[in-house]
Amino acid sequence: MPATGLVTSLAKILKFTAMKTLVLIRHGQSAWNLENRFTGWVDVDLSDRGVREARDAGRTLLEKGYRFDVAMTSLLKRSIRTLWLILDEMDQMYLPVQTDWRLNERHYGALQGLDKKETALKHGDDQVLKWRRGYAIRPPALDAADPQHPSQDPRYAGIAGLPDTESLADTLERVTQWWSERLVPELNNDKRVLVAAHGNSLRAMVKFLLGMSEDEIMQYNIPTGIPLVFRLSDELQVVDHEYLADEAALNAAVNEVKHQASSETAP
Repeated sequence: MPATGLVTSLAKILKFTAMKTLVLIRHGQSAWNLENRFTGWVDVDLSDRGVREARDAGRTLLEKGYRFDVAMTSLLKRSIRTLWLILDEMDQMYLPVQTDWRLNERHYGALQGLDKKETALKHGDDQVLKWRRGYAIRPPALDAADPQHPSQDPRYAGIAGLPDTESLADTLERVTQWWSERLVPELNNDKRVLVAAHGNSLRAMVKFLLGMSEDEIMQYNIPTGIPLVFRLSDELQVVDHEYLADEAALNAAVNEVKHQASSETAP
């Protein structure tokens, strides 16, 4: 390699080494992802494929030289188990793990448990797209007496203002609170952070990080089980970001998520 090329490569390595590292990953495929149901806060586990995706993500991170100082996740088992499997593959099971309900999936209200394609056939693709991807549109609320209401779940005891339905804007509000209270102090202490969470809590975070418009985030899909790396400046501004997957695999995974709630069959 010519001297100028070597200097450029070293400068790039030093630049990335000096940055703060944040890795986001959506949990592996869940049992209800497989069945194409609205999941929200229902505590379903990973499918067999989801377990493989989580382990594959851990191996990818290890092979690419990533190491972490702290890990964060939601209070839902599909996210927690994804994190466990990743850390197992990386031989970092000893890491401190912070759980927080504010990293939970968006609450889908009365849609939770319904088949997405059947719901699209009943209400139309446009309405379901608005419920799933609209920024400020809430699905029909879950009845407070419903056994699935979070007020009936002991893991949320003592938490005020639990949702019975949420828009992405609502999810962004709680994720932003979590960011300021829990994540920023870790990043400011130069901790390398791994966050395993959910499609919509991560979409809210990506909107916040990249300054996306409401229209842009409506079209943005996060695939299961593929690490998304952010490199941040000292001011926590995004300098660089990338998925750790080749373009073909990434596009196929994104398209699968995109077509989940369409009444049409995905190509």
